[in-house]
Amino acid sequence: MGLQGFERRLENMVEGVFARVFRSGLRPIELGRRLTREMDTNRSVDVRGRTVVPNAFSISLDASDHERFEEIADSLCRELCDAAREHAHDEGYAFPGPVAVELVVDDHLRPGEFRITSRMREGAGGVGAGSLLLSSGERVVLGDQTISIGRLPECEVTLDDGNVSRRHAEVRPHGDDFVLVDLGSTNGSRVNGVRVTERTLHDGDELAFGNSRLTFQAS
Repeated sequence: MGLQGFERRLENMVEGVFARVFRSGLRPIELGRRLTREMDTNRSVDVRGRTVVPNAFSISLDASDHERFEEIADSLCRELCDAAREHAHDEGYAFPGPVAVELVVDDHLRPGEFRITSRMREGAGGVGAGSLLLSSGERVVLGDQTISIGRLPECEVTLDDGNVSRRHAEVRPHGDDFVLVDLGSTNGSRVNGVRVTERTLHDGDELAFGNSRLTFQAS
């Protein structure tokens, strides 16, 4: 499903500059396929019994291909990160830290050629991997900073919901886990339908604030 979702999103984005970039030559889906294959090839089992895969990817390109992708580099890297997260979720893989993808130039490569190197990289402060999937499909990647949730525009996750408090809850890093903490909200915070004041999150947990729903993914 990860690569299928990646392909569908790319099809929706093929307008303007994307159409020019994707018209010929190296195609992003080739990068996505190789990246997920890199995860499968280099998986291992950690001390907790989890199947852990690389989370830091460097994609080496010919200078002309790198220049061709330059205008869409940020969007492309975000999409590749999402493809990696979705593949990990589908296969039951865990990451040792947040997923990162970079595009670099290799003068030894010819147009159309590319190489992917990967490694397992722990997050800053030992934080693990995690993200919040919003009902809109938007993904908020978690890291070593606390994420606030509420109605206020300055919250990292702003919910337009009258049943949500201005500053409703926070998701905080805790070791290599993430913890949901209710901030004394009026209508409370729920995880999988159960009202909580503080709860360590697990993959697939549904978080409810007022009438709004988010999903925690450990990737």
